[in-house]
Amino acid sequence: MAFRDADLAEAAARVLLCTDPADKCTGAAALLEALEQGRIAAEVSTAHPVAGPGIPARPQLVDPREVPRRSLGSRAGHAALVHAVCHIEFSAINLALDAVARFAGMPDDYYRDWVRVAAEEAEHFSLISSHLATLGFAYGDLPAHAGLWHTAERSAHDVLVRMALVPRVMEARGLDVTPDMIERLHSIDDHTGAAILTRILEDEVGHVAVGSRWFRYACAERGLPPEETFHALVTRELGGLRASVINRDARLAAGFSADELDQLFPQDCVKASD
Repeated sequence: MAFRDADLAEAAARVLLCTDPADKCTGAAALLEALEQGRIAAEVSTAHPVAGPGIPARPQLVDPREVPRRSLGSRAGHAALVHAVCHIEFSAINLALDAVARFAGMPDDYYRDWVRVAAEEAEHFSLISSHLATLGFAYGDLPAHAGLWHTAERSAHDVLVRMALVPRVMEARGLDVTPDMIERLHSIDDHTGAAILTRILEDEVGHVAVGSRWFRYACAERGLPPEETFHALVTRELGGLRASVINRDARLAAGFSADELDQLFPQDCVKASD
């Protein structure tokens, strides 16, 4: 994909609007390469937001409560778990690109970070969708939900809110639940799938850390205390955070403080997960 005569925001929007997953993955990698080689400047003075991301005709998007739940012990249940991860990674490409295209005036490193995240999410999607193919399924064969993009829409007005709700809430939740998915895949001898999820988990710690870094930057620019501001935001927007298990070590590595985690999650409701 070429980005001649396009600034970074426009180029990111162009990739964001790709409907074919393979084209979107190729575009995300090409955008990172163009940025690293200096063929496009790492700055956005004018935003280029889009109304919604390009998505393929399939999967069918349904309410999260309508996504069928299947036993992992069946072939269909195995595929459903892997397909769900595919959808999360495809959505994560869109979220990272939107963070570039939508918000102007941030430091150059902000845009470098989110273009790199988009390229890594594209790599994750390619890895997990290839694995899904070994199970006899393709991305789009099963229904999925659009809840991830809905969170992007409710935070579209403010980069501070976006950094709070998307990387530090939605993606951080992935840090909590992925270790259990890895164990479940090992339990059915899908060691290849477990290895892919292990790689994804390692990268996602860095992605949440990017969100933490730029959330704190936005707070500093406005003279706001970051931990108190985050707690107030998730209380106002989500009614607080609830989890039976958190991956404390991963969250600490991703930019949460111990005091922050103690405030966000009551200790009698949380088990540590390595």
